[in-house]
Amino acid sequence: MSEKMKNLAVRTVSGIVLCVVMLGAIWWSQWSFGLFLALLLVGGMLEFYNLAEKRGAAPQRLIGLVAGLMLFVLNFVLITTEVDVLHAGFARSLYGYGMAFALLLLPLMFFCELWRKKENPAGNIGVTLMAIFYVALPFSLMCYFPIIATETWNPFVMFGYIFIVWVNDVFAYLVGMTIGRHRMFERISPKKSWEGFFGGVFGAVIMGVVVAHLLGANLCAWGVMALIISITSVLGDLVESMFKRAADVKDSGALIPGHGGVLDRFDAMLLSAPFVFVYMIMVM
Repeated sequence: MSEKMKNLAVRTVSGIVLCVVMLGAIWWSQWSFGLFLALLLVGGMLEFYNLAEKRGAAPQRLIGLVAGLMLFVLNFVLITTEVDVLHAGFARSLYGYGMAFALLLLPLMFFCELWRKKENPAGNIGVTLMAIFYVALPFSLMCYFPIIATETWNPFVMFGYIFIVWVNDVFAYLVGMTIGRHRMFERISPKKSWEGFFGGVFGAVIMGVVVAHLLGANLCAWGVMALIISITSVLGDLVESMFKRAADVKDSGALIPGHGGVLDRFDAMLLSAPFVFVYMIMVM
């Protein structure tokens, strides 16, 4: 078997495994879904810090990871329907202490920088905070997706979101490969074309309508949300490509054989999640 065929086989198998694990975690329970998101959060933040270090930054990894995980846990606990944690006085106080601790981690970054004696302290703090907003916040917001629209746990809403992202990517690739001529951001991603972009938008909107029909939801609302997902997903992909080019690397990591790292596989969701969250809150 040639090296190219071996790489294709590895990529296919690892892709199937990732798909099964992700969909299984969402389907199984809120807890398995939360654990899966938390693992992605840690992996994504570590990869981002690695990219930053290749550009000479010195992020505060431990504080950043603790703050990111604390943000995630507070959001997950807030919305989980399997344990009623916020109605007991002790649990409510514990939640308040957790929030206070998370807030104190922010000024702690400034204090720690006094003793680290690293160059560009403002840049180091900025990179540490950026991973929280770029990686931890989107994964934290995804906790709400299966519950916002229906007010009860419904994993099919998250399935719909994921399938829209996937269909957008597949249609963009197929259309771009077939008739793509006009480049979008050749400096960052030479293969992306405007034809592929609009092909992805078309596929995503169609998928959004299909998902709405299967869920018995508003077709127009899901169609518009699919449009938002499509546009922001492409921008998320370009942003991650920008970071990798700056660090002069092909992949953000090697966690998923043949696919790269967490940021490589979930870059589209990282920038689409905040927009989808706001849209769901306002419209659904």
